[in-house]
Amino acid sequence: MRARLLEATVELLVEKGFSGTTTTLVSERAGVSRGAQLHHFPTKNDLVVAAVTHLTERRGEELAAAASQLPAGKQRTRAVIQMLGDHFAGPVFTAALELWVAARTDETLLEAVAPLEQVVGRETHKMTVQLLGADESQPGVRELIQATLDLVRGLGLASTLGDDTRRRRRILDQWAATLETTLGFEARFARTSTTDKEQ
Repeated sequence: MRARLLEATVELLVEKGFSGTTTTLVSERAGVSRGAQLHHFPTKNDLVVAAVTHLTERRGEELAAAASQLPAGKQRTRAVIQMLGDHFAGPVFTAALELWVAARTDETLLEAVAPLEQVVGRETHKMTVQLLGADESQPGVRELIQATLDLVRGLGLASTLGDDTRRRRRILDQWAATLETTLGFEARFARTSTTDKEQ
């Protein structure tokens, strides 16, 4: 029952936004009585705070599942960047975005959202570094990884106003090419391929 309530909350955040997500609608969507919902979550903020935690777990699971399907070799950089772009243009990010906006003027919600978003940010950064095989001990690499994440978040925000999939893919393709050149990924992949052939 708790899981149904949290899933219903996430769905409604995407469809109706924070202000349109009411406890009554959540209980109706989840198919549970109002009393049962109030037993688990007495107030809207209780429900939404729990949804923040649920969303954090969902975002991590989605990224891990997508990362496990990535190719190796020369197409990897482009695939990593497109994977991140798709994730941040997806419904789970849209729901999280609704909570960010609401938390800006709701101190209680901010206390719940901010620490979890810091965890998500650190984990996403760490995962991106690993997936790209980037060396953050090199000057400027950490900043490029962070710029990548800022870019996909910004494109995700833009996607909430309309479908710009084609534009997003062109931008991300160009950014992937820039990363490969700037970070020397092409040379690294070439060395890896040569080593593999020699072995």
